[in-house]
Amino acid sequence: MALTAPVGGARHADAPRAVGLVTSFFAAALEAVESWRHELAADLAAAGGAGRLTVAQTDGLVEPYARTCFSVPGLPVYGAGFVAARGLLLDANSHLAWWQGPQQSQLTLAAQAIDKEHIDYSGLEWYRVPMSTGAAHIAGPYVDYLCSDEYTVTAAVPVHLDGEFAGVAGLDLLVDGIERELVPLLEDEEGDFTIVNGLDRVVLSTDPSRATGDSLRSDPTLLTLRRFPCPDLSLAVLAD
Repeated sequence: MALTAPVGGARHADAPRAVGLVTSFFAAALEAVESWRHELAADLAAAGGAGRLTVAQTDGLVEPYARTCFSVPGLPVYGAGFVAARGLLLDANSHLAWWQGPQQSQLTLAAQAIDKEHIDYSGLEWYRVPMSTGAAHIAGPYVDYLCSDEYTVTAAVPVHLDGEFAGVAGLDLLVDGIERELVPLLEDEEGDFTIVNGLDRVVLSTDPSRATGDSLRSDPTLLTLRRFPCPDLSLAVLAD
């Protein structure tokens, strides 16, 4: 994966090279999921479509696509899969077809949620935004209590069947893994850089005074930093 230039959109004339590195990294995460969402939708439709698919059928269709995400060069994927919308499956009100961890094992929610078939994902950013906008989205950072219990960023894209929302395909990146990939590259650039989401919450920073999850909205130093939006992403790079 090349981490040299932003993908899509116009680049600020004075933007540091770090903006291109950050944009390329997260764009690659979205592209890794985007590459199979339409094929998955076709497979789900061929298998019966909304209201006739079973959990077992869905898992069998999703698994090979999810596993492709783990082999994207330079992308430290922790988990990947598909989250079905309510009403999509015949034998479950909701379902998370997800594989994660070093062994790429299928996620089971029994330990976290006794009534796992009735979990409502609609309020979670990684599900809510693609569902409401119909567009891909980078969500986080947030502590993922469903999957990893770690600070996580999720790349998510909506999946539609016959024009109707059917769920979200996505992948998880642990912030720890993102740091291992991006921080050495950012430290090679002059100055400190902080990646923030649309709420000015820190994803990661080369400035040791800013930690993942910190909100900078009430930080007076925010006004002293140059802001460079990452094209086509809900992220920005703040530069000293």
